[in-house]
Amino acid sequence: MSSLLGDILEVFQCQSTQANDGEEALRLLKEEEYDLVITDMRMPKMSGLDLLRFVKDNHPKLPVVVISGFNLGPQQDALVSEIADGFLSKPFKVQDIEKLLKNLLNYPA
Repeated sequence: MSSLLGDILEVFQCQSTQANDGEEALRLLKEEEYDLVITDMRMPKMSGLDLLRFVKDNHPKLPVVVISGFNLGPQQDALVSEIADGFLSKPFKVQDIEKLLKNLLNYPA
């Protein structure tokens, strides 16, 4: 999924870095600065929710988009909507990514 998302972002001339799991994502966030984080709710070694909390605690202005192909349930859904800056349900369309880029990063129309 991250490779496909990277390909979509490339279409919009955005550079991307993919992490294989939550721990790698944390390491990358500590080493580099990013304009946007897109995380899946379910990934190895750390949940997307835990990554979301880390980002918001340590980089409060960094926008985070959460992706999920599952019904998150009311509590988790509310938490994500209160903390996350965007949400994508799988399967999503290229236009969904473009809309997020416009809304969160003022990507040119």
